[in-house]
Amino acid sequence: LHLHVGEGMHNIVYALDQKFGRSTLLDPAFTDFQRVETLIIESTYGGPDDFMPPRAEVEGEFMDVINRTMERQGIVLVPSFSVERAQEVMAIIAESGFQYPVYLDGMIWDANGIFTAYPEYLGRQMQKNIFQGHDPFLNPIFKRIASQQEREKVWDDRPCVIVSTSGMLLGGPVIQHLHALAEDPRNTLVFVGFQSEGSLGRRIQKGWKEIPLDVNGKTSMQQLKMEVYTAEGLSAHSDRNQLLSFVSRMPMRPDRVICVHGEPVKTVELARAIHKLFRVETFAPKNLESIRLR
Repeated sequence: LHLHVGEGMHNIVYALDQKFGRSTLLDPAFTDFQRVETLIIESTYGGPDDFMPPRAEVEGEFMDVINRTMERQGIVLVPSFSVERAQEVMAIIAESGFQYPVYLDGMIWDANGIFTAYPEYLGRQMQKNIFQGHDPFLNPIFKRIASQQEREKVWDDRPCVIVSTSGMLLGGPVIQHLHALAEDPRNTLVFVGFQSEGSLGRRIQKGWKEIPLDVNGKTSMQQLKMEVYTAEGLSAHSDRNQLLSFVSRMPMRPDRVICVHGEPVKTVELARAIHKLFRVETFAPKNLESIRLR
């Protein structure tokens, strides 16, 4: 968002969530703002060690994990946010020539309609593919799960991939899938997005092998025997280098940068780095803190 305040005398760029790097779906985040006094930027991966591997390497490893699971007749479960992340995963799978069924659960199928209806907002390469008749969202490998009965049938359709909300295992149909698949070592749980502190996804990433699952209103502990893999780099958020590059590529250096949308230590670290590199005023505000711009 580029906000013009007071007849354009103060300009605010609100740059989050953002990815300053090319992905399968989108081009890098836009930077050509001709006047910026205040930049508000995310800090999800703003820590000093938050560097992501090359995109091609990430996508290759992601497909390798899926293909290995298919070879052992397993099921890959991908917890995903319904908008953008799920479609990014779909595009990667479709462009790899994958031939097994990929089931979509939750709001993902409905969100796909937005991407199909407005291809002009996607990256240039993806637009080209769609206009040439290669729309990944219309690939017949993708199938919708529309009921509990269909959900239970999928668990017996091996091998396959299930992409389901919610992305951090905080609820939604993905919990039912995890309950059904967790104890089979042939299966794989693949994280494709950030798992916030305190979420079930973060606990699994930390190595929990016994997890609490709330199914049909009852919470019970369940053994996690399936393989767990985190696809570092598939996130729709910029890593530290990309965040700093975003600031450096702006035609006009902002007077101040406000770092938000991140764990407290990461907002502070990013604000410190931006101040050191670009010699501008920076803030890492706490919740409910007010800042007067002018």
